[in-house]
Amino acid sequence: MYQRKLPVSLDCGLHLFMEVMNGKWKINLIWCIHSGFKRPGELQRKMPKASRRVLDTQLKQLTDHGIISKIVYDELPLKVEYELTVLGETLIPVIAFTAQWGEDHRVELEKLINP
Repeated sequence: MYQRKLPVSLDCGLHLFMEVMNGKWKINLIWCIHSGFKRPGELQRKMPKASRRVLDTQLKQLTDHGIISKIVYDELPLKVEYELTVLGETLIPVIAFTAQWGEDHRVELEKLINP
């Protein structure tokens, strides 16, 4: 199991936020679940560049941090769904605002990122 070399600094809200959201696909996963894509296969199809293993790891981390909950239905074949928790729902305005910021500054940022 992976162990950090440096302890996590949780002395301010920004560090807490970054600890929870650190991961390439986490914001996309949260937004997709919010948008109604709840099954692992659906999430994989929405993010084809992400491996299933990475998505599963980040879904578990989001579950461990209380952002999403995992529902396992007692049926065969096994059915799993994810949903946002109350805490996870509070991230939706933050993600929407961040996405709007990107759109508002798209022209300038695209020139800097892809010169």
